[in-house]
Amino acid sequence: MQPTQQGNSRVIYYVEDEKNIRELTVYALAQAGIEAKGLPDDAAFRRACAERVPDAVLLDIMLPDTDGLQILHRIRQTPGLSNVPVMMLTARDSELDTVTALDDGADDYLAKPFGMMEMVSRVRALLRRAPARSAADDAADTLEVGPLSVSPSRHEATCDGKPLNLTLREFDLLAFLMRSPGVVFNRETLLQRVWGWDFDGGSRTVDVHVQTLRQKLGDNSGLIETVRGVGYRLKG
Repeated sequence: MQPTQQGNSRVIYYVEDEKNIRELTVYALAQAGIEAKGLPDDAAFRRACAERVPDAVLLDIMLPDTDGLQILHRIRQTPGLSNVPVMMLTARDSELDTVTALDDGADDYLAKPFGMMEMVSRVRALLRRAPARSAADDAADTLEVGPLSVSPSRHEATCDGKPLNLTLREFDLLAFLMRSPGVVFNRETLLQRVWGWDFDGGSRTVDVHVQTLRQKLGDNSGLIETVRGVGYRLKG
């Protein structure tokens, strides 16, 4: 997830695989004057976050490509996203599910079926908790390894101070490796963590993106190392 903030408007991402529920919820929020974007799965959520930091997130637990609780855990571990308020909207309404979600960092929990007026009211409360972003926040989530610098919040990457013209996926891949310099990741892990659990391409996709990323790094291409028989890592 490599977001950039846009203006002073606020936006909510709602991750829900059931189209009717997703569209109805987004419509209800729009009628209440709240900008919302519906997303069908984790892969779409990752792409949206690569373009912009949401001010709040609504998460279904049962998703086709991963568990909503796993997305919540990742949000809480991701610089630039860790403080974003999250509300779980799900049919799993047992006390254990509620406690698990709240213990994992959810700010609120609403069981399906829910009334739209109550949902809108809770979203307003969620947005009141959303921290205002500042230049200091953007600087805080900047990743720096050697000559590389990546700002997920601004979606900017530089090498030796020069801008890198990266595709969204190249940016995702570089930022992911930079978060754990020196750690080796196999291709399957990279496919899951960077491309999304539902990505059906082969591991060759990782090799191709590593190759194009190295080309754009030029003289610093050796920063991305191949560990034979295992995968790739970024030099620490």
